[in-house]
Amino acid sequence: MLDKLRAARILLIDDDPDGLALLETILETEGYSNILGTTDPTRVGDLFDAFKPDLVLTDLHMPGVNGLDVVATLSARADKDYIPILVLTGDVSREAKLRALSAGAKDFVHKPYDTTETALRIRNLLETRLLYLQVQNHNQVLEVKVKERTRELDQARIEILERLALASEFRDDATGEHTQRVGRMCAQIAQAMGMDATDVELIRRAAPLHDVGKIGIPDSILLKPGKLTDDEFNLMKRHTEIGSQLLANSISPTLRLGETIALTHHERWDGTGYRGMQGTQIPIQGRILAVADVFDALINERPYKHAWPVDEAIEEIRKQRGRQFDPDAVVAFLGLQDNIDLADPAEPSVRSDATEPGMHSSV
Repeated sequence: MLDKLRAARILLIDDDPDGLALLETILETEGYSNILGTTDPTRVGDLFDAFKPDLVLTDLHMPGVNGLDVVATLSARADKDYIPILVLTGDVSREAKLRALSAGAKDFVHKPYDTTETALRIRNLLETRLLYLQVQNHNQVLEVKVKERTRELDQARIEILERLALASEFRDDATGEHTQRVGRMCAQIAQAMGMDATDVELIRRAAPLHDVGKIGIPDSILLKPGKLTDDEFNLMKRHTEIGSQLLANSISPTLRLGETIALTHHERWDGTGYRGMQGTQIPIQGRILAVADVFDALINERPYKHAWPVDEAIEEIRKQRGRQFDPDAVVAFLGLQDNIDLADPAEPSVRSDATEPGMHSSV
């Protein structure tokens, strides 16, 4: 503590050179070496900003800019980081003290100086300043730890749900990579649509959770090789509600967006989707997901369909612009044709009639 005290930066302001020299002598005798003094009170603002003192000592009665002006000038900056201001004065009147305290001073030293008292008051204020810095540093360390712990917990929640999503995908996707491919493609489309980097990264992380609700759909429906009956289709549609419920009420931005995407990714621009939402009623992330999800499902083989050739799948997306899909999302998707992340889709083969869009609700 003693070494830190002696290393403290002390700013002195006194228009009297002799008074300034006396203060410097008192401080140097006590072991303080980081001292900056000025006889020009008009410079205190610039000196304060450049020197960044731990303590300010200012004379009260000075011509031109007096000590109260100095205290008023510095108090707003000093209070922000608790930098105490000690007023030096030969005026022992109650009014002078009240005015100085009201302006922001923390303590007084009366002239002529009592060397011992002056040294003790300076030391007490510097100890308070150092304790403040220690508390601030401790708070910053705690804040970093809390943020790191929160991030770890958030990541753990996301990882658990991603593994649930992966487990559900393994049931109707031979590679189990559909969710990650869709996440990457959504990020590409979102970026092409002008979303900022934060929102692009958020949709990349949230999109893989879109089909987590499939975990609640029986294999007899999910893996059925042909068209679903009306009852089966109605049950299949519940995977959007199940997924939304699994992700609901989270404090995580990723999971909150995942909830929205899970619920809305089977909505159609023309209003004929699962819940009947239409056009811009559908959240933009759900509209982006719809394009990426259908495209990836078309070009990859599933138990109920062969993989489509990529060019035919792209043409199908184009045809559904303004019908199934948001026109702007389709335009953004088509603009990515040369760079779109296909992530090594399954080799396309000649499709059967059962591969037409809408033949199975997973498409």
